[in-house]
Amino acid sequence: MIIVYIPKQYRMNHDEAVQIMKSNPFALLITVYKYRPLATHIPLEIREEEGKIYVTGHIAYGNMQKKNLDNNSDVLLIFQGPHAYFSSSWYQCEEVPTWDYLAVHAYGIARVINGDELKLALDVMHKHYESHRDNGRTWDTFDPELLKSEMKGIVGLEIEITSIQGMAKMSQNRNETDYKLIVKELEKSHEQEEIQVAQWMREQRKELFN
Repeated sequence: MIIVYIPKQYRMNHDEAVQIMKSNPFALLITVYKYRPLATHIPLEIREEEGKIYVTGHIAYGNMQKKNLDNNSDVLLIFQGPHAYFSSSWYQCEEVPTWDYLAVHAYGIARVINGDELKLALDVMHKHYESHRDNGRTWDTFDPELLKSEMKGIVGLEIEITSIQGMAKMSQNRNETDYKLIVKELEKSHEQEEIQVAQWMREQRKELFN
């Protein structure tokens, strides 16, 4: 099994890692073809079914990754959660700066999907991103001939996840004073990522902010 280096104090539990995947579904798909790593950024749908996790998505038909997706047990998906630069000026004692982040590496077995199975996967993705919008364009609102034509330009895929390794490097090693100072500084920011990091940190140590 491939294992990413994660110090014990930064390891996410399974449920936390799955939630990061679901909240950040635009992931990096990595495969190896003829000893060369290939990567594609793609949106994904994540579902849990009978104790297993499945991920569906699609890539362009012209993408070289299609050559090694079917029955491939060496697929890696990287999901990136909120992250932020931490200035060393935020600490009580002299320290070097760092970068804190949430990330999940999910390994699995890929297979190509097509026909009705691909249509269903695309329909689910459309509903996820469109059904809540005014005049959302779900699958059934498109001209069937247009959809048929567009589907010729993609390769559908499903990945059965076999291993999930999540890392939350979020200043767990900092004392209470430093931790509170970090959150205070992040909350001054106008950057959404930094605000999300502050929110995550507050949630993890609520007792410090009562």
